[in-house]
Amino acid sequence: MAAQLIQDDLTLTRRAGEEVSFSCGGTDQCDADYVFWYQKKDTETFKVILRIDRSDDEIYKGYNHPQKDDFSAVKKEKGWELLIQTVKPSHSATYYCSCDKDDSHTDTFNSRQVFVTVGFTVGSWYYLIFGSGTKLYVDEQVVKPVVSVYPAASRAHLEGKSSLLCLASAMSPPLVQIYWKRQKENGPLEELQGEQLELREPGRTAAIRVIDRDALYTYKYHCYVKHEGGTVEAQTQAEVPAPAASCPPEREPADLPALQQADYVPDTTVSFQSQCRVKLLCVLYTVLIVKSLVYCCGLSLLRILRNKGPSTNCTHAD
Repeated sequence: MAAQLIQDDLTLTRRAGEEVSFSCGGTDQCDADYVFWYQKKDTETFKVILRIDRSDDEIYKGYNHPQKDDFSAVKKEKGWELLIQTVKPSHSATYYCSCDKDDSHTDTFNSRQVFVTVGFTVGSWYYLIFGSGTKLYVDEQVVKPVVSVYPAASRAHLEGKSSLLCLASAMSPPLVQIYWKRQKENGPLEELQGEQLELREPGRTAAIRVIDRDALYTYKYHCYVKHEGGTVEAQTQAEVPAPAASCPPEREPADLPALQQADYVPDTTVSFQSQCRVKLLCVLYTVLIVKSLVYCCGLSLLRILRNKGPSTNCTHAD
């Protein structure tokens, strides 16, 4: 697995005037003595706040950050923490720690990491490895998410696969991390690995997990939503019915009404509210695709007009 620094807190919320610190673990894997802290605001680029020399505990702030005097660093057991003693609304941003890594130690890249080449020595390159970042919210109320889990596809499953959707909504701050576990009857919880599709919009986040349809009959699936207010758990609301036998026993025609009545079981797995949420997510996904297509068409049209402009001017000059 590729190297990555550890920032356990997804978000932190403080009131103006309070103190806040940002943790950074895993610095023992760094190949140089320097640890850097960066600030990233939503509409701005990365800005270096300070640099820590682990060899002599020196803190260097000569990067002309406009708020450099508001920041300091504290050494803890797990590494160096960034400290703001008096929080201001202008401190609202995402904070990343990083350090140098020798590429001769590089393993498979992780899509969540950021790599920046910063130097060259004889026989090797150095690049920066980052943590996942911690976003600071100022003067916001912390509200746990409302979490629900339900099937995300119709009964016409393809290639023996099925989908589960976990929806987190009505939370503040809005950032969450969603992961899954599964459990056999009277068995231990098993954490699921692999990729999932995540959809985000203001106030809600959804994660869709594709699983083997056969596994639905032997496992119960749990969705966990990690949030600053605490981790919230939700699980599949009902056991998935076993598939019908390929050759059902024959009955006399007179028993047909009784058979239909006995075989009919109301499907309460997907409530009306859940269906509305699924439709809403489908509409949202469709709108995003259409917006992307319109944007691409607009760019193509502008390029065509720009290319025609110079040729027209040359014709008039002749």
